[in-house]
Amino acid sequence: MKKKIYIESIILILLGSFSSLSLPPFNYILINFLTFSFFYILLVKVFKVTKNKKLFFLYGWLFGLGYFTSNLYWISISLTFDESFKFLIPLTIILVPAFLALFYGLASFLFLILKPKKNLSAFFLFSLIFGTIEFVRGTILTGFPWNLIAYSFSNHIEILNITSIIGTYGFNLFCISLFASTSFLILRDSKKEIIVCILFFIITLSFYFFGSQRLEKFNNLEAIKLDYKIRVISSNVSIDRFYKDIDPISVIDDLIKISSPKNNEKMIFIWPEGILPDISKDQLREYKFLFENEFNENHILLIGINEIKEKSQIIRYFNSLTIYDHNLEILDSYNKVNLVPFGEFLPFEKILGLIGLKTITNNYQSYSKGEKRNILEVKKLNFSVRLLPLICYEIIYTGKIFNNRDFDFIVNISEDGWFGQSIGPHQHFVHSIYRGIESGKYVLRSANNGIAAIVNPLGIVEKKVDLNQSGYVDFIESKKITPTIFSKYGNKIFGLMILLYILLIFSFNRIKNE
Repeated sequence: MKKKIYIESIILILLGSFSSLSLPPFNYILINFLTFSFFYILLVKVFKVTKNKKLFFLYGWLFGLGYFTSNLYWISISLTFDESFKFLIPLTIILVPAFLALFYGLASFLFLILKPKKNLSAFFLFSLIFGTIEFVRGTILTGFPWNLIAYSFSNHIEILNITSIIGTYGFNLFCISLFASTSFLILRDSKKEIIVCILFFIITLSFYFFGSQRLEKFNNLEAIKLDYKIRVISSNVSIDRFYKDIDPISVIDDLIKISSPKNNEKMIFIWPEGILPDISKDQLREYKFLFENEFNENHILLIGINEIKEKSQIIRYFNSLTIYDHNLEILDSYNKVNLVPFGEFLPFEKILGLIGLKTITNNYQSYSKGEKRNILEVKKLNFSVRLLPLICYEIIYTGKIFNNRDFDFIVNISEDGWFGQSIGPHQHFVHSIYRGIESGKYVLRSANNGIAAIVNPLGIVEKKVDLNQSGYVDFIESKKITPTIFSKYGNKIFGLMILLYILLIFSFNRIKNE
């Protein structure tokens, strides 16, 4: 028995690891039909021979461990830039995936507790539990909804456009069912299971036709030329600037050269996140002399920069996206709401700081959370444009970022140098595609050491500067579509899908001789 458990444990880790190959940048989506089906088959087979709750938790945890270890290893790369961080690398490689895998362990445990006897009821329960647990993973303790299995469809834009209605969590629930449905080729007791399997493929095909029609309508829309040009910057400034005395003047000079401002054109420039770590929002004016000969009244600058506030002798730091005019006067600003745990802030700082984990935040005070996600407005050059700001990590969230729908475009700025030459920047970028479809808005993404791009409201990357390249992409015309259903109702749609699955579970459980 122990030998069997050992073999099955290895198989589960491998299944989870192989599933990672379906995610960007590999996108071998077909592998999920094997991994998820065999994972489900193994749980069902184990259920028939044992009711050991600990074993079920272990099996789910092992699948999750394989999955997250193989697709999140790059997190440890961010700890290689400073000697004081390196002792944390083994902990990051092991503990982060081990923690996230707990959600999959919990899902398997709940499946054991609640599993009905009927095949189809059990199948829909499995999908429902795992889909709901993924939502919890993306919400609890600030949430980390990275690498939902739904992101394996990132190269299939037509199918992906269904997220304009059901959102990413809803689509993720569907994906779990779709990938696991092929298990019925082995587990079937009757024709009903095969019919359900076929139905999921038919539904997927209907998603494809829906997306195709949506794309055709969008392509037939007339593009409206903007009264201004938005230039999105991609740079490759070394991450060493956070640790070495790199002259900020040289960094600003490089960014200005990449920006290539034209005197007679109305231009909005978007610079990446945290590009000038040693300069605060109010201190940037000290470098006005660098801008005077290149920027004029036709130019607006958006830049990711730190803000420092002092109140009652308490200093607070914010990761901000700030709008400047050509004189570097501040027009508007947004402070990041969704901070990166253990990166921008240390949870339970007073306690964990006592055991040396303060080094994670470079021994600085943690960043403070912004009050709300305010819409940034550029209202200067005889036009007005409203922007939804998403700084780095914030692009991974779905639903709640669209509480305020009164904006024209999404702006996402990022510093991806922390990921090195790994799969991390590719995984990070792909979230822009999903947010564009969900919102029905263009996403303008500026990145340092990452991928800068213009993503249209249907998720198509119209222009981009690839990884390890410097340059810019210009946004000069747009097409406007009607607000998406998801942008109106958000994750309430996912709630309706949960109710549908519950109905299916009870319905199939009542059918005799399933």
